[in-house]
Amino acid sequence: MTIPRQVIEELIEQARRDAPDESCGYLLGERTDEGDVVTENYWMENIDHSPEHFAFAPKDQFAALKYARSKGLKILANWHSHPASPSRPSQEDLRLANDPTIRYAILSLHQGIHLNSFKILGGEVVDKEIHL
Repeated sequence: MTIPRQVIEELIEQARRDAPDESCGYLLGERTDEGDVVTENYWMENIDHSPEHFAFAPKDQFAALKYARSKGLKILANWHSHPASPSRPSQEDLRLANDPTIRYAILSLHQGIHLNSFKILGGEVVDKEIHL
């Protein structure tokens, strides 16, 4: 999955603004023969308002899907921040990753800024990409 620098900068800004709580959203874009290409971040409120958990409001998820469809985009990834831990899925992240068609991206603000995305199937990481 390719994430342009401008989108990465938006994620960093959003994560810093929402810290110490986790920030979250969807990465939208296009599926091409060369791979997935992110074109934008769709911010969603972390309704848990927690530094250790995140949850999307169902109404926000439906709005994101409607927006993506109206623009001819696909939801390529679910992303969230880890303000005080590394860019790797927690046990809860693995348990809740139930869509095999998307990637799960984690932006860490812990000990520098790191952005990785993961393909998670059956609660196990099967692929990792480093984006920053």
